[in-house]
Amino acid sequence: MSNHATVFSDPTRAQTSLELAIQCARIGDENKAKDVLVLDLRGITPIFDFFVLMTGASRRQIHTLAEETDGFMHGEGEKRLSIQGYQASRWVVQDYGDIVVHVFDQNSREYYALEDLWADAPHIDWKRE
Repeated sequence: MSNHATVFSDPTRAQTSLELAIQCARIGDENKAKDVLVLDLRGITPIFDFFVLMTGASRRQIHTLAEETDGFMHGEGEKRLSIQGYQASRWVVQDYGDIVVHVFDQNSREYYALEDLWADAPHIDWKRE
């Protein structure tokens, strides 16, 4: 009998990613983001597991939302792979591999309509989880 196992998928990592995405949504809510959503992309694309979407009312709030979620993820040992849009502050995208956090201003949220683009993705009820 071999002590080596081949791992094809990691259910513990999937559960951890779900918990992290839910906590990012809660951080957005605690910081007064609007229209906070968690989309479950696991059955739709192999690239990401979850999108966290939220809308900020001002440049300052968008920065706060991005910084607070990043601080949490960093504290959980999650490495941010990239960040886009921080300077312009209309749409900040932070990629953590399994989870992508999108912080929009209202116009960008409506223009890009990621909820419509990923309409097949189930919404996670992060308030009840």
